[in-house]
Amino acid sequence: MSPLYASPAVMTPTHFDVAILGGGPVGCALALALSRHAPDPGRILLAGPRPAPRPPSQTIDPRALALNHGSRQFLETLGAWPAHAAPITHVHVSQARHAGQTHIDHAELGVAELGCVVRYDELLERLDQALEHSGVQRLLERPSRPLAGVPVVLPLKAQALTTRLALLSDGAPPRGLQREYGQRAVLATIRAGQPRPGWAFERFTREGPLALLPHPADPALYSLVWCVPPVRAESLLAMPAARFTQALQAAFGQRLGTLQLTGDTHSFPLALHVGPQQLAPGVLALGNAAQTLHPVAGQGLNLGLRDVAQLAHALGPWLADPQSEPTQPLQHYRHKRRLDRCLTIAITDTLPRIFSSEWAPVRHACGLGLMALELLPMLRRPLARQLMQGQRR
Repeated sequence: MSPLYASPAVMTPTHFDVAILGGGPVGCALALALSRHAPDPGRILLAGPRPAPRPPSQTIDPRALALNHGSRQFLETLGAWPAHAAPITHVHVSQARHAGQTHIDHAELGVAELGCVVRYDELLERLDQALEHSGVQRLLERPSRPLAGVPVVLPLKAQALTTRLALLSDGAPPRGLQREYGQRAVLATIRAGQPRPGWAFERFTREGPLALLPHPADPALYSLVWCVPPVRAESLLAMPAARFTQALQAAFGQRLGTLQLTGDTHSFPLALHVGPQQLAPGVLALGNAAQTLHPVAGQGLNLGLRDVAQLAHALGPWLADPQSEPTQPLQHYRHKRRLDRCLTIAITDTLPRIFSSEWAPVRHACGLGLMALELLPMLRRPLARQLMQGQRR
């Protein structure tokens, strides 16, 4: 067997029913979900490098993921839920320099928790472990984007593979609608002097949204996602820890007591990219390869996992007879995903832009909007349910 392959199969086939390009959380979850429907999981290929070893225990990875209630339920059905997770039972949303705020409570929605925060590296490791027992073929090389045609050709360095259906989850930004937000997300891990277990915070500032999420490594730790203009991001990353903490405290306030930076800071640029899901006959994009979102409200991976769940459900009958055309199940999938996709894109695109507006009437309207959400449960609950589980029918 080629060293590029990691699979329980004895032979290395060159033709597959389904090939998934991208070994991140969406690609791994998709491979697991499809393997539950396939009579022969060895006809499914997952192409992409395996996760790197976890950093030393003394290092806290700042990449934490907020997974909503629906995502947790789905990952549990795949046997891929991480051992460590920090529950979110309350979400507090506020606007800097304005009185408006709102509070989302798990009890109001009838669930034990609104979501959880997990470490990125632990989630990927857990998915990888589950795949070991799935029968799915693993290819450690990442092929080039597929060549059009049915069967689809996947170019490799030394050979070519063919597949009936190529599913792209490689995270490459899609081509289509694009919006540069003029912001970078600064990531860091923060220690709070007065932690509030189960509470997550989203604060809208003039520079952009600032989120503090409970961290699974320690009840006193929070994962910071701070969206600011690029120049400001460079300044924050260059600051010594004491100055960074001072700037963060000024932006966030005293709700968690004294804040302290723990570990390194990182940043990445923010932009909206939305493209078609069907790229060619037999080629479909999902997750970040179909839409790359602003991190406000933490919806990107959650939307991608809903893509996975419904695509696996739609393809289930086709996997029993993969020589038939997958056109109808793919059309059904795209139709079912349209509303959820549009709503989630609209929410995550609109919120950071209107709350960062320099126009005073818009800022005041945002504050009044938060106040209305707090006072009127009939407005708050539908939004909260969309963020908690999305549209799943």
